[in-house]
Amino acid sequence: MNFDDTPDESRFRAEARAWIQANAPKHLLPELELAGFGQPALRTGDVIAASKAWQKTKADAGWACLHWPAEYGGRGASPIERVIWQQEEGPYAKLAGIFIIGQGMIAPTLMAYAAEPHKRRYLPPLASGAEIWCQLFSEPAAGSDLAGLRTRAEQRGDEWVINGQKIWTSGAHYADFGMILARTDPTCPKHDGLTMFFLDMKSPGVEVRPIKQVNGQSGFNEVYFNDVRVPDHQRLGAVGQGWRVSLTTLMNERLSIGAGMPTGFPELLAFCRSFDTGAGLAIDDPAVRSKLATWAVRTSGLKYTAYRSISALSKGQTPGPENSIGKLVAGTTLQEIAAFALDLQGASGVLADVAQPSAAARFQAMLLRSPATRIEGGTDEILRNIIAERVLGLPADLRADRGMPFNQIPTRSR
Repeated sequence: MNFDDTPDESRFRAEARAWIQANAPKHLLPELELAGFGQPALRTGDVIAASKAWQKTKADAGWACLHWPAEYGGRGASPIERVIWQQEEGPYAKLAGIFIIGQGMIAPTLMAYAAEPHKRRYLPPLASGAEIWCQLFSEPAAGSDLAGLRTRAEQRGDEWVINGQKIWTSGAHYADFGMILARTDPTCPKHDGLTMFFLDMKSPGVEVRPIKQVNGQSGFNEVYFNDVRVPDHQRLGAVGQGWRVSLTTLMNERLSIGAGMPTGFPELLAFCRSFDTGAGLAIDDPAVRSKLATWAVRTSGLKYTAYRSISALSKGQTPGPENSIGKLVAGTTLQEIAAFALDLQGASGVLADVAQPSAAARFQAMLLRSPATRIEGGTDEILRNIIAERVLGLPADLRADRGMPFNQIPTRSR
C-alpha cells in the first residue's frame, strides 16, 4: 500500500483541512486536546449538544459518514478519503464518540438487513447526529457469552413482546433508538433461536438505569424491558437468524473500536518531552525511551493494520475476525501507557485534579476508564479465542453445551 497522497487525494485533504479550519468549534479545542479516552467532559457546555451541533454542521456540508451512500446521508467517498478526513479532523473527532455505536456498528447492520423504507428513514438522521442509537446485547447472566442471553421475545400477532434485562449498554440514557438481540426459541441450541430487532428507547416498558463508574461518569447502563411491544416490521433478518445478523454488528464493532481506539501514545510522548522527573526530562532517560520505542512500534502497527482493513472494505469485503487484533492490542496498550505515565508522576500520580500541572490529570482519567476498554466490544479472552480459532486456525475450545437446547443447559451446580 502506498501511503503518499495522489494528486486527487492531496486536493481532497486540502479541501477537508480548509473546511475544518473554517467551521470547527475552535472554542472547544483546548478541552478536546486534553481530553483522555472516552467521552470528553466539557466544562464550557453540554458535550452531547456540542457533539450534535458539530455532527450537523458536518452533515449539512457533506462531511458526515463520508463512505456511506449519498441517499443515506453520506457522499460515497473512498476508504482512503475517509482516512484522510479522520487525520484532518484531529481532536474534533472526540465529539463523535456518542455516534460511534450507531454509525460504526448499527448502520452497517441496517444497511444489510433493514427494509429500504427503514434505511431511508433512520440512516440520514443517524448520519446527521439528529438521532442516537445504542446496542442492546450484553446481559448479567451471559457475561462474555453473548449467545447465552436470556432476554426473550414472544410473537403476538404482528408484534413481539420483549421481557428481560441488558447491561453495560453504552449511551442508553441518551439514545433515541436501540438494536436488541433477544431469544425467540429456547428449545434450540443457544446460537440458534435468536432474533434481532430495533426499537424506540422511549417505548412503554423500557427502563434505563445509569451505572456509576469508578471514573465518576455514567456512560454505561442497565436497561430493563417489561412487556415492550415491537412491530414485526422492526425485525432485522429472519426469525431465528439473529446470531448471523449480530456477527455483522460485532465485526463492524471491532473494526470501529479497534481502528479508532486511542492508545494514549501521542499524549505520553508529548508528556515525556516536557516532564521533569527531578533528574532531567523523562524522555532523556534510556529506560523511558525504550518503553516509548515499544509503544511507538505497536501503535504504528495498529494504524497500518486498520488501514489494511479499510482497504479490504473498499474491495467489497466485510470486516473479518482479524479486526479483533486491533481492539485487543489497543485496549491493553492504553492501560499500560496510563499506568506508566502515573508511575512517572510519582506521588502526584494519585491526584485526579484537572488543575494539576502534570498533564491535567488526563492519564488518571485514562487509567480509570481503561479497564472498560478491555471488556466492551468483546473481552480480551473472547478476542484471543476469535484470533486463535478464526485467524490462526487453531483448534476450537471444547464446549459441553454444543448442540444442546438452550433451555436444557444447566445454569448452576446442584
